[in-house]
Amino acid sequence: MIPFKVVIPARYNSSRLPGKPLLDIGGKTMIARVCEQALKAGAEEIVVATDDERIYTEVKKQAIAVMMTQKNHQSGTERIAEVATVLNWDDDAIIVNLQGDEPLISPDYIRAVAETLARQTRANTATLAANITDSEAIFNSNTVKVVTDKHGYALYFSRAPIPWDRDQFKTLKPPVSFKPYLRHIGLYSYRVDFLKRYCQWETPLLERIEALEQLRILWYGEAIVVKIVEKTPEAGIDTLDDLIRVQQSFLS
Repeated sequence: MIPFKVVIPARYNSSRLPGKPLLDIGGKTMIARVCEQALKAGAEEIVVATDDERIYTEVKKQAIAVMMTQKNHQSGTERIAEVATVLNWDDDAIIVNLQGDEPLISPDYIRAVAETLARQTRANTATLAANITDSEAIFNSNTVKVVTDKHGYALYFSRAPIPWDRDQFKTLKPPVSFKPYLRHIGLYSYRVDFLKRYCQWETPLLERIEALEQLRILWYGEAIVVKIVEKTPEAGIDTLDDLIRVQQSFLS
């Protein structure tokens, strides 16, 4: 198994669900559940990156490494870059960006995104996608779509339906054929030297329009390799309804 590290960005302030990393899920905090998934994936090192003392204190109880990071980061990627710099990780080390609100993410997927990056040399970033099986999702702006080339490298990500089916989309209504449509799964792996470059780039217009930070990578000419997995994982926790759904899954 290839060596990789996991960094889990965790913020306390969430507009829709404040303090969510510390919310209870089946007798454990959400952040503890996420750390468990990273451990199951076989990561050689796991670090929670936070800017909140409450999260820092809670993670310390779990015997998981935790680092206080700057409060002015614009994204989890920038927070991860700070961790890699402070810990002086090797430039070719692989880091998986695991969101702190994904307690149901499969350890297999965490490992897969790291292995996908390690098995090729063209890209310094890897991510996952799954076939869309719900026609409504194609037109849902909260569902990010990705189009790849024949080698599995990303051509573009969008909240819009891509590719645009000229004939079937005349009415802008499903049903449509699913075969070309891929849903992006927001799990990434990077090499450390890439993260250093990423943090020096200005935010391009495409990223601001779509509100998708991965477009910054494509804008500056870097490749993203995309692994297709069997199915979309359970959604993360953004709202109270999400929290109730996940809590119930631990009771069943």
